[in-house]
Amino acid sequence: MGLKLNTKYIDGFVSDAEVEAAWPEAEAAFSKLQGLNMTGWLDLPGRYDKAEFERVLEMAAEIRERADVLVCLGIGGQYLGAKAVVSALSESGADSDFPVLFAGNSLSTVELNKVLAALEGKDFYLNVNSKSGTTLETSLGFRILRQKLVERYGEEEARKRTIVSTDSVGTLHNMVVKEGWRVFIEPDDIGGRYSVFTTVGLLPIAVSGVDIREFMAGAADAWAEYRGDEGSGTSGLGGVRENAAALYAVLRNLCLRKGRTTEILASYEPSLNYVAEWWKQLFGESEGKDGKGLFPASVGYTTDLHSLGQYIQDGPRNMIETVIRVGDTGEFVIPAEKDDMDGLNYLAGKTLAWANDQALLAVAEAHSTCGDDGGCTPNMILELPEISARSIGHLLYFFEFSCALSALMLGVDPFDQPGVEAYKARVFERLGR
Repeated sequence: MGLKLNTKYIDGFVSDAEVEAAWPEAEAAFSKLQGLNMTGWLDLPGRYDKAEFERVLEMAAEIRERADVLVCLGIGGQYLGAKAVVSALSESGADSDFPVLFAGNSLSTVELNKVLAALEGKDFYLNVNSKSGTTLETSLGFRILRQKLVERYGEEEARKRTIVSTDSVGTLHNMVVKEGWRVFIEPDDIGGRYSVFTTVGLLPIAVSGVDIREFMAGAADAWAEYRGDEGSGTSGLGGVRENAAALYAVLRNLCLRKGRTTEILASYEPSLNYVAEWWKQLFGESEGKDGKGLFPASVGYTTDLHSLGQYIQDGPRNMIETVIRVGDTGEFVIPAEKDDMDGLNYLAGKTLAWANDQALLAVAEAHSTCGDDGGCTPNMILELPEISARSIGHLLYFFEFSCALSALMLGVDPFDQPGVEAYKARVFERLGR
């Protein structure tokens, strides 16, 4: 069920000797990681609170029984993880079968009106996720939507239909105490962008119909694999080519040192587009400090091959690509046509998934091969066996673990975001606070 890192299309850019030389940096990063604050996510898949987990399942069952839709409010890590999982497993036709709407992640009137329109004639619950309770987008969205909730159901029933995930102190927690909303307390040692395996992610994911036991099992598989042999007396990462998550951190750092300043996450499955959005926040907010870090961007292939593909093939040589390759996506056999007017009968009897995979391999070769037509963009391929709750859990943990190591190899704190406060101060000044 595990994930594999295929380095075939990057080996010409980064040598085995360079990887070997950089491996002690990864080991040192892992040793440092285990002594930092804000690392409650690190071993969470193996030690999560089982009673709290059952509360999540009971709450999810209640919402599914008593409502037609859940509105989940949050921004950044307080919604992107859940959105990534729900999108991956609903749009792929896998597991998700109950509508979860996401709000409080912008100040757009248009988007809020879409949510309000979708709630017409529907029974709904609100789930607001915010540690501080003062994040502008989420707080405004919550104010507006809870007013609609009270108008629809009255104070007492609206109180029952409001579920909050927040800190044990702060503005939102004070509101919880006063209003009597039901609450899940977020761990103090897990930041928003690493919170998908806490109740912040688990409740909306469970409501959507995804098996969160399998989701957590995938993360537990990843933790067991990437921590290596804890009894070896070393950092626990294991061998250089055995730990895919650590190797990914090493390779992207080596590429950065060679002048590659942008990393593009690509997928050939549109259902994974929000995994890319979650990934961008994870790496951008964790590494983009002190003038350092790869700029995280994303593309959706094969669609974007007809737009951004030109830039990647023939533009500046400052990029690397990480490509998610999905193994089992189901079978759709390409039919034959009697007259073969479109000239595609040579594909008859093949599956659409096979054609998609051939495109992936051809593009990786074209983008990574240096020649007169451009190329020279190193590619790494993350091979995911399938799109399922377990495999997505593994993938998201892979990225969290790699990101923390990679940031520490850069010499930055993976868990703060000091630059965010600069824009917030100016926004509140213009709003007249």
